[in-house]
Amino acid sequence: LIIPHVTLALLDSANDKDPVVREQVRKSILTLGKQQPNKVLSMCQDYLVKHPKLVIGHRVVILQTIELIVKTKIDDISYPKIKSIISLASDEMTRSKDVVPDWQQAASNILVAVGNKYINDIMEEILSKFQPGILPHFFVVQTLASLSESNVYGMVPFLNAILGTMLPMLGMAKQDNMKWVFSSALSHFSESILEYLANLDKAPDPTVRKDTFSSEIYSAYDILYCNWLQSRDSKLRLTVAEAVGSMSHLMAHDKLEEQLPKLIPTILSLYKKNTEHYVISKSLCQVLDASVNMGSRVLETQIDSLLTTLNQQVWQSDSPLKAQCSVEGASMQAFHCTFYTCCKLLM
Repeated sequence: LIIPHVTLALLDSANDKDPVVREQVRKSILTLGKQQPNKVLSMCQDYLVKHPKLVIGHRVVILQTIELIVKTKIDDISYPKIKSIISLASDEMTRSKDVVPDWQQAASNILVAVGNKYINDIMEEILSKFQPGILPHFFVVQTLASLSESNVYGMVPFLNAILGTMLPMLGMAKQDNMKWVFSSALSHFSESILEYLANLDKAPDPTVRKDTFSSEIYSAYDILYCNWLQSRDSKLRLTVAEAVGSMSHLMAHDKLEEQLPKLIPTILSLYKKNTEHYVISKSLCQVLDASVNMGSRVLETQIDSLLTTLNQQVWQSDSPLKAQCSVEGASMQAFHCTFYTCCKLLM
């Protein structure tokens, strides 16, 4: 009897103006949830259902608490409760057609946490909201991207079908935020596929091959390169560049070879258009690495422009890369990787 009363009192207090109090409420409900996860989760769900007009901040704290309990006690939560949590989180995430980041991200995080163990159930729910010919909710795509990062072995078997459904959607995306989330998802999907292929000995399906995804990846690349990479929005440009870098490793060799004379100068031109040079160097490094690995013959024609641009980045006193490298070691790491790849070409 004590836990329900205390939990209810804590849920009522979850919208306190003091962030320290809200954090303490989360921790206290988590402590109770560790003792009786199914009971406390049911109370959290019932509270959200019975109070549909709760202010966003209040809903967020409760959703974050559900995520914490799921993360720590997923093995002790009953399967029927898992199914109801999936349904609740999915509804919370997509109830508003507008993007409400804090609320929808909190709901998405629950789905990702559950997906680490119950990926098939999560995908059944998510894919019901990812239908051909219909532009999906921003956070449906974001959740798919996050799942591919958190559960590589569970998600990669779904990705070929997801990519097939996603391709027509790319042409439907008119707003920059949808272009951004699709580009981000393609970047995550590509990285997950590469990790899966690099660890086939641990993979549930060791028959998966790179060429399983090559056709869809190239079709997506074509849209990103031709239509989105020159966007006026710098955040979108960088995310597209990052995706293109990851996708280059999955493109068929002849397609990548065909694109290099256009792709490398385009990436190099981004140094002048953006102050965030780490992402550009990382993307360039991935493209060069994929090209060297396949024994590209075209790449030698790009050496002069590569070395000239990279040399300018190193020696310009006002280079944004220099400023970044002083505070961000990863920038220098990506830059060194790019230089190293160029050196391999000269050998």
